[in-house]
Amino acid sequence: MSRTKIGSFRTGAWGIVGVVLVVALFAPAAFSATIKVAEHGWDSGQVHGYVAKFIMEKGLGHKVEMIPGDTNILMAGIRRGDVEVIMESWTENVQKAYDEGVAEGSILDLGSNFPDSWQGFLVPTYVIEGDAERGIEPMAPDLKTVRDMAKYWELFKDPEDPGKGRFYSCIPGWGCEKINRTKIEAYGLDKTYNIFLPGSDAALSASMVAAYEKGEPWFGYYWAPTWPLGKLDMTPLEEPPYDEEAWEKNKGCAYPSVEVNILVHSSLPEKAPDVVEFLKKYETTQAMANKVLAHMYDEKASSEEGALWFLKSYEDVWTQWVPEETAAKVKAALDK
Repeated sequence: MSRTKIGSFRTGAWGIVGVVLVVALFAPAAFSATIKVAEHGWDSGQVHGYVAKFIMEKGLGHKVEMIPGDTNILMAGIRRGDVEVIMESWTENVQKAYDEGVAEGSILDLGSNFPDSWQGFLVPTYVIEGDAERGIEPMAPDLKTVRDMAKYWELFKDPEDPGKGRFYSCIPGWGCEKINRTKIEAYGLDKTYNIFLPGSDAALSASMVAAYEKGEPWFGYYWAPTWPLGKLDMTPLEEPPYDEEAWEKNKGCAYPSVEVNILVHSSLPEKAPDVVEFLKKYETTQAMANKVLAHMYDEKASSEEGALWFLKSYEDVWTQWVPEETAAKVKAALDK
């Protein structure tokens, strides 16, 4: 609300009454605002958006409008102020727009949402350690690194070409498709493995789950946070640590870490300083997101329901982000 300039008041009783009336009429608007929060196209981003929404509305007394869109649209929106909060910005994926927004002063980066995002190659843990409860013996007890996979290709035979193993890569058209092909060649695994491209994320995760439920070997690419890595016991295979020179040469090292940060429009600190203070303290982990997503998968829950599950399951975490009185309001709302 824009400020209205009030002329001089008399110092008598009517002047005092006038001041009281003005304060009574206008004070509530000064302490609440409508905050426009990005509604991402993926589950973990949506959950974080709805967690923030619940705390802003129930604890801080603001209204929240969720703004749906893909990554590029939301980044353009936050630069214009059409979006004021992005809860899960995978910064390297939109580096140019991010850099431009920071440089022009439209974007403020409040720091990490979760610092341990991951992507890489993995196998079910029972392939290495076995699973006594399921009667599964270790199949490759000394398997540690991606390069070790060369001697175990027969465990992962390609049903369409039994002379080689099968590596489940990412989705056609995704950037990781070309990267994974280059990495497989860098590790010399192209001689013993065929690269299989599932047609969708659903097909990729389904292949992993189907093998896991049967206790069969599976070798492929995946990323976190995702529901399969919250539900299944999988082990990442070791790669040389990320090195820029090696990455530029042949991708023969681990994927670089990706910053997953909380961004706000530069007008928000003045508009809603309490929201900015809350978001500065907001920090989770990949493991928390995996668990929420696994819960949503098992219960066929929506992102809003996943957010409520998070707030009820991780009270010791989110209560550190807000003052005690705010936390009390949020807990009371959760109990209703």
